[in-house]
Amino acid sequence: MKKFLLSTLAFLLISVSVFAQKPQKLTSNQIFEKIQKLNFLGTALYIAAHPDDENTRLIAYLANNVKARTGYLSLTRGDGGQNLIGPEIRELLGVIRTQELLAARRVDGGEQLFTRANDFGYSKDPDETLKIWNKEEVLSDVVWAIRNFKPDVIINRFDHRTPGTTHGHHTSSAMLSVEAFDMVGDSTKYTDQLKYTKTWQPKRLFFNTSSWFYKTQEDFDAATKGKLTSFDVGVYYPLKGVSNNELASIASSQHLCQGFGRLTTRGSENEYVEFLKGEAPKDKNDIFSGINTTWNRLENGGEIGDILYDVENNFDFVNPSKHLPQLMNAYSLIEKLEDTHWRAIKEKQIKEIIEACVGLYLEASAVSSFGTPNSKIDVNFEVVNRSSYPMILTSITTTLDENTIYKGFELEQNKKLNFKENILLKTDEFTDPYWLRKEPSLGMYKVDNQELIGKPETPRVVKVAFNLVVNYLPITITKNVVMRYAERDKGEVYEPFEILPKVTTKLKDKVLIFSDSISKKIDVEVRAGANYVNGKVSLKVPENWSVTPKDISFDIAQKKDKQTVSFMVTPPKEQSEGKLQVVALLEGKTYTKELVEINYSHIPKQSVLLNSEAKVVRLNIKTTNNKIGYIKGAGDVVPESLRQIGYTVENINPLEINDKNLLKYDAIVVGIRAYNVVDELKFKQKYLLAYVKQGGNMIVQYNTDRNVDVAAPYPLKLSRDRVTDEAAAVLILAEDNPLMNFPNKITNEDFNGWVQERGLYFPNIWDEAYVPVLSMHDKGENMKLGSLLIAKYGKGNYIYTGLSFFRELPAGVSGAYKLFANMLSVEKNLVE
Repeated sequence: MKKFLLSTLAFLLISVSVFAQKPQKLTSNQIFEKIQKLNFLGTALYIAAHPDDENTRLIAYLANNVKARTGYLSLTRGDGGQNLIGPEIRELLGVIRTQELLAARRVDGGEQLFTRANDFGYSKDPDETLKIWNKEEVLSDVVWAIRNFKPDVIINRFDHRTPGTTHGHHTSSAMLSVEAFDMVGDSTKYTDQLKYTKTWQPKRLFFNTSSWFYKTQEDFDAATKGKLTSFDVGVYYPLKGVSNNELASIASSQHLCQGFGRLTTRGSENEYVEFLKGEAPKDKNDIFSGINTTWNRLENGGEIGDILYDVENNFDFVNPSKHLPQLMNAYSLIEKLEDTHWRAIKEKQIKEIIEACVGLYLEASAVSSFGTPNSKIDVNFEVVNRSSYPMILTSITTTLDENTIYKGFELEQNKKLNFKENILLKTDEFTDPYWLRKEPSLGMYKVDNQELIGKPETPRVVKVAFNLVVNYLPITITKNVVMRYAERDKGEVYEPFEILPKVTTKLKDKVLIFSDSISKKIDVEVRAGANYVNGKVSLKVPENWSVTPKDISFDIAQKKDKQTVSFMVTPPKEQSEGKLQVVALLEGKTYTKELVEINYSHIPKQSVLLNSEAKVVRLNIKTTNNKIGYIKGAGDVVPESLRQIGYTVENINPLEINDKNLLKYDAIVVGIRAYNVVDELKFKQKYLLAYVKQGGNMIVQYNTDRNVDVAAPYPLKLSRDRVTDEAAAVLILAEDNPLMNFPNKITNEDFNGWVQERGLYFPNIWDEAYVPVLSMHDKGENMKLGSLLIAKYGKGNYIYTGLSFFRELPAGVSGAYKLFANMLSVEKNLVE
């Protein structure tokens, strides 16, 4: 079975490499399935709030069984969640989750869309959500998505009628969808959009319900009897060798940073949708019932259908190239369609089919993975016609400068054609994530270009159009320029080609904490984006701060090489905070960006340009117990933050924990979700508790309540209690407790300026040995007392906290640093 699943996955990902831009190499089965999809002219749009909210079973079913063009509109990019695979949070996490969604869509056959909504974290009701998001802007984006995608049917993941019963983002996604359904066809709504698109009216709107929304299956059956459309999404696909639910499991497993790797499933499984608005389907079990999804939907489409239905009905799996004359004829007719929407969709689909049927290989591979604006790059071309049909490469056109290079090469059967060209990157823009180019608000990303809004990623601008004559008819096939190379431990690798700045800079730390008025050496790494770059770099510091020297020269001969320069930064004597910015001056231009590369094996490599800056904080803070052992969990930068205020922090390998090697630490800190993701901890807990019993100080940060036992010294039950309002009032319950007094006095002012939330997954039941130190709550809720608990155990102290230090410390929140320092400083004799 294991071998079968591995071979199945390999088959499914033939055209979906984890390395970006890898060309499709379709089997006959896959070509046939694309022809089936080509012959279905119906569209469905699934709408929810976050990455992982989508129902991959239903999306896969619509895309692969019904053959509908199927999209998923995720209102956010999941920026406010946690990361199980690395340290990236906030906007960088959003980049990862965007790519994981795209990876999922490549598996289940869907397409991906977004709005500008920024996932600001958990929200308990839609009123708060829509206030922070800016309802009008997000609603306009939903309308924009529907007008562009033009779905016949829309399916909501959540129920718009039950606010307060789930995440506020969830309910808001459904509420906005219902409202947009009545607006998209109205030319008086969002009129600025109509410069770029047209109004559209979907036929019907559904809610994808299930027993999950009810307490019991019986409640679900009673509430929905006679109201639902159902279909079995467990269908088996012989052409793929897998069932729909297996396909869906593989798709959802792409969400690795959320821990969604899962076993595949098989067998019959029903999905249910409730009709909400529009024209009810004539056939209760077919959501497209009554909608013309044939070629006859289009004016003059019948002739195209006659050709392509014949290809589908008589497809030759052994020799698909025999259908080329019919396909080229159909392509010529598609080009003449007056319906520009369907013409663009069907042109793209049939070109892929033509290319695959004749085994046409077209590649433009740059010698480097990136270039700089208005520079030239060498590109290697490879063209192979693996059919017996006559073909001519008449020319190539580079899309940035619209330069046409004439070739006139006859493409003989299976004879490889190679040549090299020098291409001008005629642009001033970079290929970084477009939604990160401007400073966002708490709830919204800022995107000025209307035509970019909703796109999953920045469109690739470095393209080459291959102008061909295939079987005596002209056709143009456009390819992204990529970089193809080989690594000994990976084999063939494809990377997207990107346009990046000539120079970028980097500060090691995004928050610089000064615990006294002594100057610190601040290193700046300068990276060359081209050969022979030289200029000057300087630092901008807040008022009352100083920096020497004024600027430093850099001179780097080789592209990708780096040079480090050092400045001395002096803080003021009093507590202060502000922003430190790095500015590089090169050839009369200023460069203020840091290049962040995200490189995981399950998604394409990502290059992100962020402002090269850091928050600087002059903090009056005292510390004791300076040697800290840290057990990493799901990924955070708390150790780096603690080093900023003078602690010596060593990472502890859980496998190496024993009864002797913990005693050297003044305190041990367990990272976020460690008990969720580090299986070894369950076997090492006895040593950790023995360390506490002998006089050690142990701090455990939050874990989720999902089948986890933190093995605390006294009974402790985790819950889903959380306080999402980062400004929620905090009541200090134990004012005399050392956690509030030593070595720093903690007051209510220390809870000002927190970001995203107070904390999450607080314990709600605990033994009387624990002392609750703080109380807090969201509006309209009862007090939550479990955010910070301390217990004496033997000679030492055990602290459990759900406060979100993993967000507050990287954000430079002064009070969070002081409170964490106090937790690390608890003396053995202070809590008896």
